[in-house]
Amino acid sequence: MSGMEPDPQQLLDGSANRQESEFETALRPRSLAEFIGQPKVIDNLGVFIAAALKRGEPLDHILFSGMPGLGKTTLANLIARELGSGMHATSGPALERPGDLVSLLTNLGRGDVLFIDEIHRMPRVVEEYLYSAMEDWHIDIVLDQGPAARSVRVSLQQFTLIGATTREGLLSAPFRARFGVLERLDPYPVDELRKIVLRSSRLLGTDVDAPAVELVASRARGTPRIANRILRRVRDVAQVKGDGKVTRAICETGLHMLGIDALGLTELDRRILRCLKDQGGGPIGLKTIAVAVGEEEDTIEESYEPHLIREGFVQKTPRGRKLTEKGAQVL
Repeated sequence: MSGMEPDPQQLLDGSANRQESEFETALRPRSLAEFIGQPKVIDNLGVFIAAALKRGEPLDHILFSGMPGLGKTTLANLIARELGSGMHATSGPALERPGDLVSLLTNLGRGDVLFIDEIHRMPRVVEEYLYSAMEDWHIDIVLDQGPAARSVRVSLQQFTLIGATTREGLLSAPFRARFGVLERLDPYPVDELRKIVLRSSRLLGTDVDAPAVELVASRARGTPRIANRILRRVRDVAQVKGDGKVTRAICETGLHMLGIDALGLTELDRRILRCLKDQGGGPIGLKTIAVAVGEEEDTIEESYEPHLIREGFVQKTPRGRKLTEKGAQVL
């Protein structure tokens, strides 16, 4: 054999990931008017987009911040659609070298949208190339090295950069200052998540009764992505263990299978709380917690910790994380 055969499990996992991605795309709204939640952000964007179109100018650069799953990527796509512009998407970790960014920038048309997810993870040397691109619509490329080195200025079309970050504090002040629009997305209240679950169930062709909708919305940690993920999984349970309809009983079975309790806590949430309790309630450093629960520090800080802090189970202090009295009662 000339090469290694692909791992069947990897092929299955890849197929599952693609299917999940296709589901997420299908459930996304098609316009700002269809977007549920974040009313202040939507109103602001509507005004900024209308003004840019009226002037015939590209929209100012936008920075979205907030927890994962709140709709930052969806909003970037909707903005491009409302503007009637081309959409070019990448992520901070994918832009390892300035050349990766240059090839993207030089292919942008006037008014196009460049979306960079996880923009806080972009290398600083790449970030600095964006300074002149965002303000003056050009980049300076250095050719050769040593005494023969020379700089060539490349003009760019005026474009709109949309950045998405879960860690706004990691962005440098000069970079952050170049965004004309700064919008923070907040966790969704249950009544908005209820509307999202109902809309998604209609798009999926799934019959969900009112108590089940309430259950999904209340366990979704204020995040539409999690609500849709739970909905898809309880739909599976309804098709295999029921008659296809998602009832409260079916929903409770599915949530139990997913390890999500009545407070919306997952097994990893509970392990974090137990880790703090076992150490006398803290304070404990994030690195110690990560080692104890077997998860990356960034994942804990971005995906799990916000919910625990928001619900009052964990307190973040300069010396580390502490278990609150409410958190201890949960255990």
